[in-house]
Amino acid sequence: MMAKIVKGSDFKGVVDYIIDKKKDTQIVASEGLFMENLETIAMSFNAQSRMNDKVTKPVGHIALSFSKEDELRLTNRIMAGIALEYMERMGIKNTQFFIAQHFDKEHPHVHIAFNRIDNNGNTISDRHERLRSTRICKELTLKYGLHMAGGKDNVKRNRLKEPDRTKYALYDIIKMEVGRCGNWNVLIANLKRQGVEVHFKHKGQTSEVQGVVFSMNGYHFNGSKVDRRFSYSKIDAALQHNRCRERMGITAGIYETATPSAPSGTAQSELFNGSWGLLKSSGSSYNAADAEANQEMVDILRRRKKVKRKRGVGF
Repeated sequence: MMAKIVKGSDFKGVVDYIIDKKKDTQIVASEGLFMENLETIAMSFNAQSRMNDKVTKPVGHIALSFSKEDELRLTNRIMAGIALEYMERMGIKNTQFFIAQHFDKEHPHVHIAFNRIDNNGNTISDRHERLRSTRICKELTLKYGLHMAGGKDNVKRNRLKEPDRTKYALYDIIKMEVGRCGNWNVLIANLKRQGVEVHFKHKGQTSEVQGVVFSMNGYHFNGSKVDRRFSYSKIDAALQHNRCRERMGITAGIYETATPSAPSGTAQSELFNGSWGLLKSSGSSYNAADAEANQEMVDILRRRKKVKRKRGVGF
């Protein structure tokens, strides 16, 4: 279960959009409105919104989407009940609303239109509404045993509109590149080749990096807005993990090669020099982190050599 929240100023527009004959709309619940036709519904909303002229966007519109896997069990009555409980938990109460089901997409979904000016002329708070909505959707999904979607990877990209289309394209690109890069320089270069620009946010006038912004197709997104895993600190940790994994792989390879024949110090030195040459010949992928890994391997080999010498003296 997911919710998309929109606010606006035109009640007629949202009424015409939701109650569209082409979408075979079915009204499943309503309150405080004259439901004779589109005009009387919009008129009802507008009349109450005039009780508080300070609010420039009195229109509340929420689309609640469910997984296709739950289609057979989600009757109008069940979806209406879930939508009403969602509204109650969100603090959308004592106000005009209607809930309508659409059939224009393959997954079940309903639209909630409500007046952000309640029956007493007070404004229904939108404070932290998206955070609250995400939490409530998860709670209701678990409560009613609904299918838990697999996140961004299962979203149908071809149905998205901007800026979500670009945001999800960024998600796919960044996910792939972060998984295979070992430092920021390589990551930035790989992203640039795919039309993504990277900018860093710094703390005041210092060089300390506090955040990262990705730009594509004229849109700009903080890393954490693309996905919580893409904040600067989490990407940096992932890149460090990749470097560490690469070092472990190289070290293990040398250990396995050196162990069977127990080569002499000269042979070990030649083996290491060969690895150094291979790393240096790799072009742009070679960096300071690789040099540091190589130095670690030298130290490991030296320690092994000392241990063998001590064992020889003992015997």
